[in-house]
Amino acid sequence: MREYRKVSKGVILAIVIAVIVIGVSLISLFSLGKEEPESGGKQLAGSVNYLDESNSIEEASTSSDKTINEVKENKIALNTENFVNSQNTNTVQKQTNTTSKTTNTTTSTSKQTTKKEEKKEIKFEKPVEGEIIKEFAKDNLVFSNTLNEWTTHVGIDIKAAKTTVVKAAYEGTVESIKNDPRYGLTVIIAHDDGYKTVYSNLLTSEFVVEGEKVTTGQTIGTVGNTATFEVADESHLHFEILKDNVQVDPTIYIKY
Repeated sequence: MREYRKVSKGVILAIVIAVIVIGVSLISLFSLGKEEPESGGKQLAGSVNYLDESNSIEEASTSSDKTINEVKENKIALNTENFVNSQNTNTVQKQTNTTSKTTNTTTSTSKQTTKKEEKKEIKFEKPVEGEIIKEFAKDNLVFSNTLNEWTTHVGIDIKAAKTTVVKAAYEGTVESIKNDPRYGLTVIIAHDDGYKTVYSNLLTSEFVVEGEKVTTGQTIGTVGNTATFEVADESHLHFEILKDNVQVDPTIYIKY
């Protein structure tokens, strides 16, 4: 009886093991069955694409009496040509952009040059009509009848009768009206580009005020005899031109 029970247990255990083995085998087969169609499908699609490409190359070679290698070489040459054309297009575009920038720079420079060229030229006019009785003498000496000695003279003396109208030599702004201890009643007008004109030995300056804008030829005063350093000379206008606060010869700008 004991031997029979041992045999029964052995048989049951063998059956259980067999069932497990069969189940694992079935699961493995089922998994392989699912993967194979997918991989097979991929392989089939790749094969179809390859066949299509081969067929198209063969058809192209057959229709034009060329070999398959020649057709492939033509495709490579075509792709190379397209790449070169693309590079050439990019190069032309860059050159166009560079040319455009150069043109813009040239246009900007041209505008700046035009603005500089448009700067108004200063042309001084005679403040009074008359002859010069004492010339500009900054680097040499002239004789002063009043001082009875040789001295420098940083302007010109223009002969004119008393009360002769004195006019602005150029447009500008009246910078100052003062009584100079040497040259008497004086009007100074500031102009563009660092120029100034000085009108001295005036009788009156009531025609203008400091800060007033004046135009070329506008009356600014009358000739007098107020210059103590030139009181012994004939009636005249003492006239100076300064460039950047340095006296220059007025006859360079005005012809008498």
